[in-house]
Amino acid sequence: MWRLTGQQNFMIALPFVVLLNACQPIDESIAESATFQIPKENLETAIFAGGCFWCTESDFDKIPGVVSTISGYIGGFVKNPTYDQVVAGKTGHVEAVKIYFDNTITDFSKLLAAYWLTIDPLTTNKQFCDVGSQYRSVIFYRDSDQKELAEKTKQILAASGRFNQPIVTEILPATEFYRAEEYHQDYYMKNPLRYVYYRNNCGRDKRLEELWGIKH
Repeated sequence: MWRLTGQQNFMIALPFVVLLNACQPIDESIAESATFQIPKENLETAIFAGGCFWCTESDFDKIPGVVSTISGYIGGFVKNPTYDQVVAGKTGHVEAVKIYFDNTITDFSKLLAAYWLTIDPLTTNKQFCDVGSQYRSVIFYRDSDQKELAEKTKQILAASGRFNQPIVTEILPATEFYRAEEYHQDYYMKNPLRYVYYRNNCGRDKRLEELWGIKH
């Protein structure tokens, strides 16, 4: 497995995430059964929260090796939460995206490098124009290896001197992930004009360019 071992490796890893080669999303039921000609042993999952899940899903769908993304809710205390409950901040959940990836093409380290470039790691309980704990940035780890890698990249970023503010992105164990309502899935493809309008007016890409110097 490719691992980050220091500041230099992290900064080398960042340009990896020029978001290219959009892949077609696959239904979650198919992804979970791994019947789309990817051997089960090659299929892994990652869960990231980076503000509005429409945008996080769109960003990760473009990464080589990602075979499916599912928008949903995680980290709360209410079973089967609805979107209205989550956005009202009444369930403790975070908007997040569950990512299925082919580990013969990419790995968790590379997805981490991609993730940092899609968020503002300096803001608490907020991402861009969306405010509230349900929009905070979180890496949800599924095992000890993912936890170690997530903590390592956060430490390297904090020590890099790139920012003079603390990195507030959380690293938490994954709990039950609830699939969001169907109209949220692949929203950027179903409603392209509304999605572009939302993303532009939210100032997401402008802020990301300020933080990372990369145009999305």
